Amino acid sequence: MSTLRQLRNFWMPWVTIIALACFSDAVAQVSYKITDLGTNHSNDNFSMAMGLNSHGWAENMDGFVNPPENNLFTTVARGRAVINVDGLNIDLGTLGKPDGNSWINWGGINDRGEAVGMSETSVPDPNGEDICGFGTHLTCVPFLWKKGHMSALPTVGGNNGQASAINNRGQVVGFSETANADPTCPPTPAISPLLWEKGKAQPLPLIGTDTDGFANGINDQGQAVGYSGNCTTAIHAVLWENDTAILLTDLGQPRSNYAFAINNRGQIAGKVRSADGTHYVAALWQPDGTLTTHEPLPGDLDAFATGINNRGQVVGNDFDSNFNWTHGFIWQNGVMTDLNTLIPGDSNLLIISASNINDRGQISGMATVLSGPHTGDIHAYLATPVHASIGTSMADVARTHPKSNLPANVCNHTLRRFGIGRFEQ
Repeated sequence: MSTLRQLRNFWMPWVTIIALACFSDAVAQVSYKITDLGTNHSNDNFSMAMGLNSHGWAENMDGFVNPPENNLFTTVARGRAVINVDGLNIDLGTLGKPDGNSWINWGGINDRGEAVGMSETSVPDPNGEDICGFGTHLTCVPFLWKKGHMSALPTVGGNNGQASAINNRGQVVGFSETANADPTCPPTPAISPLLWEKGKAQPLPLIGTDTDGFANGINDQGQAVGYSGNCTTAIHAVLWENDTAILLTDLGQPRSNYAFAINNRGQIAGKVRSADGTHYVAALWQPDGTLTTHEPLPGDLDAFATGINNRGQVVGNDFDSNFNWTHGFIWQNGVMTDLNTLIPGDSNLLIISASNINDRGQISGMATVLSGPHTGDIHAYLATPVHASIGTSMADVARTHPKSNLPANVCNHTLRRFGIGRFEQ
């Protein structure tokens, strides 16, 4: 049976995967076998796994990044949303020209193989915006990919939007521009966090007098997380439940507070600005609202958590003082560990990001290729836990290699008005 046919089978009525018998946070440390997911086209130099489901299928953004520079606004010249199923890359296409672009954000694939993201259309943006971020200034719309077909999701009066995550019930979250000018940076439109259900867009409330927001993750109970703020700053990390915006605890700094993912137990992963305001730290909120934070790994400046599974294992990313990606980490039992210490030194991939983790403990993200014809390129990877000795680790080998100078916003270049790069300035 072909892989694509297997994928189609999951669009039919399906049996829910048996839950793990124990959801204890006590998880034995293991090593990982890392698989290079490559790129969609041989002439691409960048791919990053941004979504991961329970089968180990990854939703990647694949494309060509102009020579990386040490700034927040590197241009991605072209890109496509791609699903990797057991090594087969499935190009999700675009809603614009055949050679147009599509892209994704954190957490965009469910266990049925349904995926979400954003796509250019063929229509120039009437306000001259470039929300998809490819320099084309075409309108950029949220999409749902289902049964091999990409379709646009509705906005709430604006021209642009993005779908960020989808749960196993088919509920989707993201954002849309509205028909109203944003008072915090006119004349650009305000943006509203959205929940799409059965094709209908429902705006989600904001905190207090905030003007903009972004829903970034959703669990199978329909609880959503993201931020509430203005067009330049993610002020409050937010949980949406029963059409109510619930403010998540921070460290007293009204900036850079953002929730990325929520598991079915109600645990939330994200980031908050440090109490002294100098950097941001990985954040884990418990269902009762209790906040735990973790400083970056030694030598790094910033950390944020983007993925959490139903076992409470958290993964995320570190940056150095120049805001370059440096390490992907796993955070469990109160300990943050560089994933490069848990993979063999002959893996040829240096992990610089960890985006998602599923209930099997598999981790997806991006890594720098260290040798061979693709040296220096960035590739998506899938790391699978194994019980095996690794000998020399990649962390040991990496000391002889330069750090990646891939700017942090390359995965969020599309959100220059309201994405991670703009917020951290």
